[in-house]
Amino acid sequence: MQQIDFYMVDAFTDTTFGGNAAAVCPLTEWLPDETLLAMTRQHNQSETAFFTTTDNGFELRWFTTEGEINLCGHATLATAHVIFEYLNYSETAIHFDTRFVGPLTVTRNGDWLTLDFPSSTSEPVEPPQLLLDSLGISEYQEVRLGRTYTVVLANQQQVEAVVPNIPLMLTLNQKVCITAPAETEGYDFVSRFFSPAAAITEDPVTGSTHTMLIPYWAERLGKTQMLARQLSKRGGDLRCQLVGDRVHIAGQATTYLVGKVLLRG
Repeated sequence: MQQIDFYMVDAFTDTTFGGNAAAVCPLTEWLPDETLLAMTRQHNQSETAFFTTTDNGFELRWFTTEGEINLCGHATLATAHVIFEYLNYSETAIHFDTRFVGPLTVTRNGDWLTLDFPSSTSEPVEPPQLLLDSLGISEYQEVRLGRTYTVVLANQQQVEAVVPNIPLMLTLNQKVCITAPAETEGYDFVSRFFSPAAAITEDPVTGSTHTMLIPYWAERLGKTQMLARQLSKRGGDLRCQLVGDRVHIAGQATTYLVGKVLLRG
């Protein structure tokens, strides 16, 4: 029987049951992909992060219940939280090697952890009617396409009011983000994110999408440092900064569960 440490961490929040939960499993060596996927399905979280120790730091991979993905912000934040809090890691920066987006760094400053990710571009597009129908909207300011469809709405209330048609969105076969200027004092912009094709109806907090939102809002608002709020039921705060072709996304994290995975056979 093989025993693997298991952590469940709420990322982008300082309270239990807030932010976005991720499972994190340190490995001594990589297991077969089918085992990693089976573990992820057993955990039944939006993402499970697996990592191993390397000569330069750590190698990190992310899985949803549908398979491996190329980038996940909240699970990276959760992994860094585990390394800092439970693995006696004494440095202030963690260096991750990843298979799809190259090296990533997470730094610690007090209770805040900052992701250093590559920024993502997006371009204005004419939206397919299916996209608008799946969101139940007819009016919008702009629709852009990059890592996801991003639908820019006029205000925060419109973002909050959207009730997506998830079965219809499944036929779109594309991730969808909606965003608008913030109306809550202290915040710059808000968003929500839907990815039913990846078995995520509405993601509580989505770091990877902010790699695209940060450059957009930095240009539109004329500022490089911003505070964002993702308006899911759990909700989450993200300190955002545009630094050249990189984005810094900072958040807090709290541990919910520590245990052991027992693999037999």
